[in-house]
Amino acid sequence: MAKKIMRIVLTGGPAAGKTTLISRILKEFKQEDGWKVITIPETATDLISGFGLGPFPGCMSMEDFQYFVIADQLHKEQLALKGAETVPEEKVLIIYDRAIFDDRAYVSQKQFEKTLAYYGKTPEEVMNGYDAVLHLVTCAKGAEFAYNFDNAARYEDIDVARKMDDLTLEAWSSHPRICVIDNSVDFEDKINRAVAKIYELIGENVPEVSKRKYLISMPDASLLAEKYGGNHLEMMQTYLLNTNPNIERRIRQQENGQDYLYFYTEKRIGEDGTRWVTEQPISEKEYIRYLMECDAALHPVRKKKFRFTANGHRMEIDVYPFSSEKAILFIYGEQEDSTSVIPDGIKVLKDVTGDPEYKNRRLAGRQQL
Repeated sequence: MAKKIMRIVLTGGPAAGKTTLISRILKEFKQEDGWKVITIPETATDLISGFGLGPFPGCMSMEDFQYFVIADQLHKEQLALKGAETVPEEKVLIIYDRAIFDDRAYVSQKQFEKTLAYYGKTPEEVMNGYDAVLHLVTCAKGAEFAYNFDNAARYEDIDVARKMDDLTLEAWSSHPRICVIDNSVDFEDKINRAVAKIYELIGENVPEVSKRKYLISMPDASLLAEKYGGNHLEMMQTYLLNTNPNIERRIRQQENGQDYLYFYTEKRIGEDGTRWVTEQPISEKEYIRYLMECDAALHPVRKKKFRFTANGHRMEIDVYPFSSEKAILFIYGEQEDSTSVIPDGIKVLKDVTGDPEYKNRRLAGRQQL
């Protein structure tokens, strides 16, 4: 089997959801399913925060800064491609959090081409190095309530964010496989559409995202593995002290092959009651640091998640250490008759879809099903 490497750029204006999408991609394309995800962080941010280099007064001009950005980006992309060819996995996603053509939004076409030429590259050669581009529209266009959220690092105002979104889209517009993901519904739908597009690009069926939730009697784990090929992963979700009454914060540790992934999540409520959930991958050190902020009134929610397919539906079963007799079953996709969908050997006690008593935060408090 020939190795399949897909190179996808995530771009867009400020506060578009790229970081949350990267978190979702890491969860969606897992090692136990044969995937390797290689992420390339945003280069300009790395240079500014890590090296103190940037288009600042007394430091350098925007044009001079592009030489640093493009040099670093080319190096990262070369290493990522070599890594993709080296890892044992046959299916590899290289995800770029912005890439070289994002720089075109900050300088003239002439300066951009001059900088590329300095490194022996042409715009056409660089553009051909990416298989697809997903442009996530800034929430400053259509989801203005979520633009800032008191983020001190967000220095662009809404008008500037809109302008940069337009310039970025224009910079990438000549790519033959560019897809624009807007804010037409809500943030969750936006991320789902972006993930669906990635499945389409790699030629695989898009998993259903709608789901129903059932309280069930504890299943036989060996039966799941034997009959449905069910594999499982361990995860732990910890709720943090709230620094804002409208923001719920949590962290998660999740198995990924022989390693772990770590995520930081914020669930925010807008003035109109709209929910906006953002997430970002974090390092193990950051995860440990966040643990110091845990909410002592809530227990960490540990669970073993079994995943399998039965009766034409993707399914998950969450098993909690505090319950020896009950578990939670998720069935994805539309279900006209749930009785015909339930797998053999699983006994449903009741449908708990939408029941707040069975949400993770409530389980963190009462520790029982």
